[in-house]
Amino acid sequence: MSDPTQADLRDVAAHLAPLWQQHSYTSQGLADYLGPSATAALYRGEPGAVRFRLEERANTTGSSPKIDPLHTWIRLLILGDSLPTSTLHSLMSPELFQLCTITGLLVYQPDHPEQWQCPIDIRPHHLSGLNHWVFSDRDASMHQHTPSTDHVLGVGAASLSLLNATPTTPVSRLLDLGCGSGIQALGQWSCAQEIIATDIHAPALRYAEATFASAQALHPRSKEVQLRLGPWFEPVQGETFDRIVANPPFVVGPPDIGHVYRDSGLDLDGATQLVITQSCQHLAPGGQAFLLGAWVHQEKLPWQHRVSAWLPDHGFNAWVIQRDNVDPELYVGTWLKDEGLDPRSSLAQSRSAQWLQHFSQAGVNSIGFGIIAIERLADHHPSEVVAEEIPQPLRDPLGPEIAEYFTRTTWLREHSSEELRHSLFQVRPNVAKEEISVRDRDTGMGFRPAVTRLTRTDGPQFSHEIDDALASIISGLQPEGMTLYEVAELYATVQGLDLEEPVDGSCLLEQVETAVVDLIRHGLVLPADLVSDSDEGKDL
Repeated sequence: MSDPTQADLRDVAAHLAPLWQQHSYTSQGLADYLGPSATAALYRGEPGAVRFRLEERANTTGSSPKIDPLHTWIRLLILGDSLPTSTLHSLMSPELFQLCTITGLLVYQPDHPEQWQCPIDIRPHHLSGLNHWVFSDRDASMHQHTPSTDHVLGVGAASLSLLNATPTTPVSRLLDLGCGSGIQALGQWSCAQEIIATDIHAPALRYAEATFASAQALHPRSKEVQLRLGPWFEPVQGETFDRIVANPPFVVGPPDIGHVYRDSGLDLDGATQLVITQSCQHLAPGGQAFLLGAWVHQEKLPWQHRVSAWLPDHGFNAWVIQRDNVDPELYVGTWLKDEGLDPRSSLAQSRSAQWLQHFSQAGVNSIGFGIIAIERLADHHPSEVVAEEIPQPLRDPLGPEIAEYFTRTTWLREHSSEELRHSLFQVRPNVAKEEISVRDRDTGMGFRPAVTRLTRTDGPQFSHEIDDALASIISGLQPEGMTLYEVAELYATVQGLDLEEPVDGSCLLEQVETAVVDLIRHGLVLPADLVSDSDEGKDL
């Protein structure tokens, strides 16, 4: 072990990671040890249930630190208990214990002789088949205190949302913008050849450095992560990347900075606008960006138009997914509670009034939140932006869906209307046809058909209403069968219709083509040349 007097948090992290692996202080280890109920309580921020489970196990097994080190790690790192020197020596060597005290990972408790406490949060995570640990400040979920203005977040719901929305396919250069404690870079650990992580907040980079050191100890990379200090894209000025991930401080509000991890100092949704705009400037040809963001809804401008205007007119394909939309009162109340304020206090009421007044003056009706996925196209291509709501719960990670979305839209871009009509297609294996009937009010008895839908049972579970004609034509699609035009022509012949005769401004063929394009975009219908024979369309 190197000279401990010259050590930093990254040094102790590198030594502790193998020990945590050995002692099963891992995501799966915690789940197995605590059981499903106490594990769920842990993630809800209910330490009492976790402590009860530990005491229950100790009473049953007579656990001691030497026999049951995981029990001690949970008390030290999750519950934040003060532990005696003798207990800690049973976990680690005297040299490692000294390193922990010098780097501040263990802090002496003067009111309790020979007692030590860990003042930071270190949580295990399992990402892409690898065990990792994330270092951050302790938040209020397990310890009753108000986070400071320079608080460094651990892994919250927003971080997990972005993790699940980012593909893990191989990539050359990756930028983690505003990396915080480092969770997004960990999600790309095995797939990115080069990772650059930036943050405006020096304490965040210190924690990220420890997070990456623990990962490097168990899962070494040929190129270690580069950490750079600075605001927004300044640390990577003039550079381009094949993949950008960003969970910026996107809280919508006045142009103030109360908490570094959430407030940008830009008015309303200016942070999201900045990250979208500048991400486009830093994407290499074919590169992709995956961003979290928030935007305001105003009466005179649809939110889709507002966000779309932040992208250049040419050279980009974007999918903007709104996952939630809340009223100003709920939004403000949620974020005031996030910083530990009692909504009944005079301070919280004053802050709430100021925030809501700012929204009122700006004409904000509600605030949307979601994911922005951007792909760099050739400069001459007009930009394509689809902005839509996907509020339903997702059972599957969104990352593979976004990757497939870009593949599907590339196919649409590269095929003319005529080529599409003469292409072969397949209905996605996980598509269901729903025929909905409602009570027949005219007769007062029985049911009558109301609507027919095609619905994906996987991914975002997209659902499209279709008529009988389209249902029949879609049913006839198969990769080894007839082209779309041939199937539509057969249907028209059987029904005694002219496929290309205009009716109400468009012919049947045009109506079918328009509907199929939408079905391809949402992955209900797949071009045959994108479908893998081995999995019948599960992967593209």
